[in-house]
Amino acid sequence: MFKYTAFISVAVIVVVLMMATIVEKCYGHEFATTTFYTSWWGITLWVILGVSATGYMCCCRLWKRIFTFGIHLAFLLILSGALVTHISGTQGSVHLRKNIPVRSYVDDVGECRQFPFEIILKDFMVEYYPASSTPMDYISLLSVNIDDKRVDAKVSMNNILRLDGYRFYQSGYDRDEAGTTLAISYDPYGIAITYLGYAILLISLIAFFFHKDSVFRTLLRRVSIRRGIAMMFLLIPAYTYAIPATPQTLPRSVAAEFGDLYIYYNGRVAPLQTFANDFTSKLYGKSSYKGLTAEQVLTGWIFYYDEWKNEPVIKIKGAEARRVLGIDGKYARLTDFLDIYGYKLESSLSRESDISLRRQFVEADEKFNLVSMLCTGSLLKIYPYISPTDSTFSWFSPIDRLPAEMSENEWAFVGGSMNYIAEQLAMKNYKEVAEIVAKIGKYQHDKVSRLSLSDARFRAEKIYNSYSCNRYVAISAFVIGILFFILGCRLVLRHTRQSRVVTFGAGLCAGILLIYLSAQIVLRGYIGGHIPLSNGFETMQFMAWCSVLLAILVRKRFYMAYPFGFILCGLSLLVAMMGEANPQITYLMPVLQSPLLCVHVVIIMLAYALLAFIMFNGLMAIVLHYSKKSHENDEEYLCEVSRLMLYPAVFLLVAGIFVGAIWANVSWGRYWGWDPKEVWALITMLVYAVALHSRSIALFRRPLFFHIYMVLAFFTVLFTYFGVNFFLGGLHSYA
Repeated sequence: MFKYTAFISVAVIVVVLMMATIVEKCYGHEFATTTFYTSWWGITLWVILGVSATGYMCCCRLWKRIFTFGIHLAFLLILSGALVTHISGTQGSVHLRKNIPVRSYVDDVGECRQFPFEIILKDFMVEYYPASSTPMDYISLLSVNIDDKRVDAKVSMNNILRLDGYRFYQSGYDRDEAGTTLAISYDPYGIAITYLGYAILLISLIAFFFHKDSVFRTLLRRVSIRRGIAMMFLLIPAYTYAIPATPQTLPRSVAAEFGDLYIYYNGRVAPLQTFANDFTSKLYGKSSYKGLTAEQVLTGWIFYYDEWKNEPVIKIKGAEARRVLGIDGKYARLTDFLDIYGYKLESSLSRESDISLRRQFVEADEKFNLVSMLCTGSLLKIYPYISPTDSTFSWFSPIDRLPAEMSENEWAFVGGSMNYIAEQLAMKNYKEVAEIVAKIGKYQHDKVSRLSLSDARFRAEKIYNSYSCNRYVAISAFVIGILFFILGCRLVLRHTRQSRVVTFGAGLCAGILLIYLSAQIVLRGYIGGHIPLSNGFETMQFMAWCSVLLAILVRKRFYMAYPFGFILCGLSLLVAMMGEANPQITYLMPVLQSPLLCVHVVIIMLAYALLAFIMFNGLMAIVLHYSKKSHENDEEYLCEVSRLMLYPAVFLLVAGIFVGAIWANVSWGRYWGWDPKEVWALITMLVYAVALHSRSIALFRRPLFFHIYMVLAFFTVLFTYFGVNFFLGGLHSYA
């Protein structure tokens, strides 16, 4: 009875959680929370699961397998901690103004509650990244009168203040920076129980893998060592084609001089080459056009506008947007956006109510405005200036209103140097152009030399921009992976092995691919000044790295490791490029600077990579089963391989979720907020965790059912990463 109640409860909870995320999309987070997540019947479901799981653990005498028992006990403690938090915990906020004592706060239901101490805001400040207006941290300096003692304290992002059971988190601030808003959490008992569960879980997970009699170690001994069969090679066909006619632009070497300038872009100081790459990619979908470099495209628009406005270089994705613009192909000219009646997209932008259609018009409008802002000069913030009165650092474009205290010579240089370049280009005096660009560069260096900007990072970013070839690597890895996946299936059917030469070649190519991806990640991290795991591109790039690394690590025990590794690497890089052809490197939001975030993302990506391997293995097993040519031993072997990878995959997923919960607790004052990404991560964990209980559920002891389940279960991974981002949104939509 306990067994069936427990597993049926898991199935019902998974369905309810799926429904809740959809309801949240339609009716909002508060409605979904009160109706599903924190409702009496929702809590009852979790209580039923906890009670039935406890009863089943006793019936199975699970305590005889001490570390397996510890894992299940940890989950019960975590659920108990969540229940205690729900019953006795308090959330709220307090608004402070400088030098005004406060002894109360407002809780999450709007009631006023008293502090057992007095708190005063002494000062508030915003710290910025060097030479930018991008916030690096928000800091509240406090004075607390507790037990007749005056204590100084500080609250900032990822740096909480603990006082007498209360925890304070930086939440907001007033525009005049004379006031701050702190989030408050009071939960002395629930947090303690939950963290005890986390500790037992971590210890039990680690011990499980080292215990000689665990299911994982048993599978590890049973799975025989087989040699890798995949080999990655790049076939670069030689194409001959007629050189297309191109609009007028600067010579490549002269345009490259512009790429060496600084520009204040996307909230940070970057090479103008980076801006050129992003501009060209945004406009055309690639970082080059008809053999022209990104710098040539950018400077072409700036100095030869009359030619470029008639060039079909603006990619329009939507069919309806193309119809409104009156174009046949995918690319529009700037002149296609206008007719005798004015701007063609104006009525569509104001009247279109369908979200998908409106998105087409908004994207096309963004590209039109991007070109307009570039050609007017407002995007070219390449002139740094330090105020002599308050030493503030600013960046100006040639058309910005310049400070009154700026000297006459400097004013003339900032306002007129680009116009002088245009005059010299009209006479094709490229030598003089290069000299003016060099003067702008010297002007920049004289200013930024007073700040802690690194020339090494500037050069590293230029290397990153110049030598990134993810598109070709992605396509090659995916295609070759598919070819060797098919070859691997044939070898299994024929019960033959691959030669040592091919095995060595596969390892060599995997090693080269790993070095390339490692260099990309290291460069990107060095440029951005943080571990590059803060957006969709970076996490998918790390996923590609994980897939290759795992293929190398498990190659001896899993002979399809290389094909799966190359396929997953290729897919990950292709997905990364879908979001943005040449992704921007930005400073981290202050809340994302916690090292726990990096640990959380790394663990989750490793788990997803393993689950993807299991899915591919399942596909191969299904194909072999229905081919009628495979032996029963082959299916059993593939099943054991998937089981072997499933244990670390699920345990990494569990660890990643709870590290993320700790990060959320440190940063936001709550370890679980029923955000759609959190909910779907929990759904994924529950779906895969069920498959670990083959002793309790006989169906999972059947290889074919197990493989089909693993293939279908991977859709929860896909929806967790992509579905939530594109359809549900939430706090984690950046990930």
